[in-house]
Amino acid sequence: MNVLFEEDGAFRAGSVLADNVSSLQIELASGKRSKVKATNVLLRFAAPTAGELLERAEQDAAGIDVDFLWEACGEQEFGFEELAAEYHGAKPDAVQSAAVLLRLHAAPIYFHRKGRGRFRKAPPEILQAALAGLEKKRLQAAAIERMVEELKSGRLPAEFAPLLPQLIYKPDRNRPETKALEAACNDTGKSAARLLFDCGALPSTHDYHLGRFLFEFFPESKGGTGFPEYTPPRPIGAQRLTSSPLPGEGGRGDGPPDGDAEGIELALAQVQAFSIDDAHTTEIDDAFSVTPKPDGGWHIGIHIAAPGLGFSPDSDLGRIARERLSTVYMPGRKITMLPQDIVEHFTLAAGQTVPAISLYLDVASDYRLLGHETKIDRVPIVANLRHHDIEPLFNAETLAAGLPEFPYRDELKLLWEFAQVLEAGRGKPSDNGNRKDYNFVVDWEADSGIATEPGKGVVCIEQRERGSPLDTLVAELMIMANATWGAMLRDAGIPALYRVQTAGKVRMSTVAAAHEGLGVECYAWSSSPLRRYCDLLNQWQLIALLQGQPPAFPPKSAELLAAMRDFELTYAAYAEFQRGMERYWCLRWLLLQGEQTVLAQVLRESLARLDAIPLVARVPSLPELPRGAHVLLSVEGIDLLEAELRLRYLELAPELASNSSPDAAIADDEGDEVAG
Repeated sequence: MNVLFEEDGAFRAGSVLADNVSSLQIELASGKRSKVKATNVLLRFAAPTAGELLERAEQDAAGIDVDFLWEACGEQEFGFEELAAEYHGAKPDAVQSAAVLLRLHAAPIYFHRKGRGRFRKAPPEILQAALAGLEKKRLQAAAIERMVEELKSGRLPAEFAPLLPQLIYKPDRNRPETKALEAACNDTGKSAARLLFDCGALPSTHDYHLGRFLFEFFPESKGGTGFPEYTPPRPIGAQRLTSSPLPGEGGRGDGPPDGDAEGIELALAQVQAFSIDDAHTTEIDDAFSVTPKPDGGWHIGIHIAAPGLGFSPDSDLGRIARERLSTVYMPGRKITMLPQDIVEHFTLAAGQTVPAISLYLDVASDYRLLGHETKIDRVPIVANLRHHDIEPLFNAETLAAGLPEFPYRDELKLLWEFAQVLEAGRGKPSDNGNRKDYNFVVDWEADSGIATEPGKGVVCIEQRERGSPLDTLVAELMIMANATWGAMLRDAGIPALYRVQTAGKVRMSTVAAAHEGLGVECYAWSSSPLRRYCDLLNQWQLIALLQGQPPAFPPKSAELLAAMRDFELTYAAYAEFQRGMERYWCLRWLLLQGEQTVLAQVLRESLARLDAIPLVARVPSLPELPRGAHVLLSVEGIDLLEAELRLRYLELAPELASNSSPDAAIADDEGDEVAG
């Protein structure tokens, strides 16, 4: 006697060696012996042999029309032998019964299993839905196969166009387009970005890197330039605004200005203020003034733009600033925290009289600080001085040799001398060594000049020595303002966001504490309210203090804590993106220069920093060398899409400067704390 039985979801046939009622000893055609429960036995037969049964049954099952089989069976549950008898019109033999069993088992959408060897036909509506699903899968598989072939041949499938950002930066693996892209990547050995770039889906490698950032942080704002509609700021002083929108995108004129429609009247400051910034700064937050006192000495004014007077935290503009938290900087472009119309309205532009929070320092003729006073006023801005114009005339060499004649020479010299006194008073003199700043200037009108990167965009990377007299002048006055106003808020018991440094670590805090790196008791960023939300928040708190009003963020404010946490994370992410884009433009600069070898300085182990540009790269072939050693490296390859540089060690190079400071190449920039 032979039996057909089910084991581990598969059908097997074997000869019975022993039948113990509840179980059987079976020998399979392979010679293997097995113990099988009697309940697992589906069919007992004498012929054909166990080895022949399944082979012949599979051949017969292939000829059975499953649709006819479904039509032939009734609505009730049935056994496979019953259906086999009805299908063949007579008592079926073992092969015929096994063939029907195999056909039923292979068509689960037509026949639902109800036990071993027992089935029930699927209801018509369920069957139709299942068949439709099968057809959909078949068509999808065919579409995936077609898309894979198109991608491999360098063509972008039509289905990809509306999904490109998602496919590139956050693919949904359940979508057929993603499955096709992954399959094409596996077949070609290329990354998804490279494959799509080769298919023309990415206009440029620059757009690829920028697009990743925009997709994550500005998915709904037209590349960061679009803003939702907002109510205009409230009128201030003589700068009355009507209910019509400000020029440009985003404003609306269907409601009153933010806050008090009567506006705010401010006294006109009797000063002539000027700012000091680089050539590309448009968000001019700070300016300075020097007014001689009749009895000797001066009133030195530190004037900070006051957007906090124009709108409140819960206004449209306040919510926009809260969402963005900071201006995003990158070579050649920036994404402003506030709409450009609002920036232009509050920026300290030359020829304008603008609202400001002003810290007036009473300075004696020997540069002693006699006192200070903070006012909210309107400040005339008479000049916007730019680094590239002033630094050739005002630097360490010209100060030592005698300054030539140029506008604001005397004011700058006075502020420089006063800044040195402030620096000495902090007990933390600047020590920038041979460190450099690098300015990235991108000409978007010029052809790239790179065969592998067609399009526009040529970068110029300019070196600028850090710690110049202008740097020290601005930094010390910003430290003075931020420390003074932080102490005022602390002493008044008004919460603020502070920068705290203890044990070398800088962090944000709602509790005033020392900033050891700057040598001040407390330090609250307040000098850049047009480009940083924490400065704007602190300005709202300071305005409330000066006007004798309840602060927008009271003590133990959950909103204040949330703003601090979100700002710190977002500001760090923006800074990381800026560093990444600077690295990208460094690589483009190298490609444009066509240099085959570069000079670099060893930082540690396999890490080296190029001398000509601010680019740090790993050099796996770098031998063990002392920190600061200069080496000559071969440029083996540059991949702009992956932002990767492959370098190979060639030889030691002569030391370029005996007083070079390798530590400075990787030291953290504490000067960023006071960037205005």
